[in-house]
Amino acid sequence: MERWYYLGLDLLSIAFPLAASFEPRIAYHRKWPGLFTGIGVMMVVFILWDIIFTVNGVWGFSPRYTLGIGIFGLPLEEWLFFIAVPYSCVYLYEVMRYTIRRDVLGQIARPVSIVLIITLTVVAIAYFDRIYTAVTFLCTAALLAVHVFLLKSLYLGRFFLGYAISLAPFFLVNGILTGWLLPEPIVWYNDAENLGIRINTIPLEDSVYLLFFLLLTITFYERGLKRDHDGRSRNTA
Repeated sequence: MERWYYLGLDLLSIAFPLAASFEPRIAYHRKWPGLFTGIGVMMVVFILWDIIFTVNGVWGFSPRYTLGIGIFGLPLEEWLFFIAVPYSCVYLYEVMRYTIRRDVLGQIARPVSIVLIITLTVVAIAYFDRIYTAVTFLCTAALLAVHVFLLKSLYLGRFFLGYAISLAPFFLVNGILTGWLLPEPIVWYNDAENLGIRINTIPLEDSVYLLFFLLLTITFYERGLKRDHDGRSRNTA
């Protein structure tokens, strides 16, 4: 049974959002074209990143908890992770947008983004020899800079709120992946390549990693929806 643990986590992560996709108020299924465009672009970036990091021993996967089906050196379950988790996180983002109509973080989104850009860049430069820290922080800072200074995205406040909500289920799933409640981790990390700071069993960098891959997905997701800044959608098909 242990060989099914990672796949089971993937399936549990997506089960409720997938079942609720046809609920008429959110109508998540009508937003699938933009969603899967965003997931597809994100996977191109993150699967390549994942392959390189795995080959170089930045992290790896326990054969004890995977089925042993590999694609380009990554377990099948890892590929499914990059579908299940963004699908579920963007669903939470949509539920948040439906439930909280006012953009409560809109006014502080830009200054918060600028502070994050500066902080992540400084830490990445200071720990440039730690590849997970440096790459994750610099890539996230760069994408935030694109949104703030080039795209001038009007949904950053809503994104940050959705990201904060997504952290709870992400930490639950990622906690199990990194060894919480298990004799050994499903995904192990080489602490020489990160800051060595853990939130329970999860490297601090994983929270920034989530911000990057979720924002990259949302970038293309929102582009397809063409929503006004007040959250109303002109095209939700």
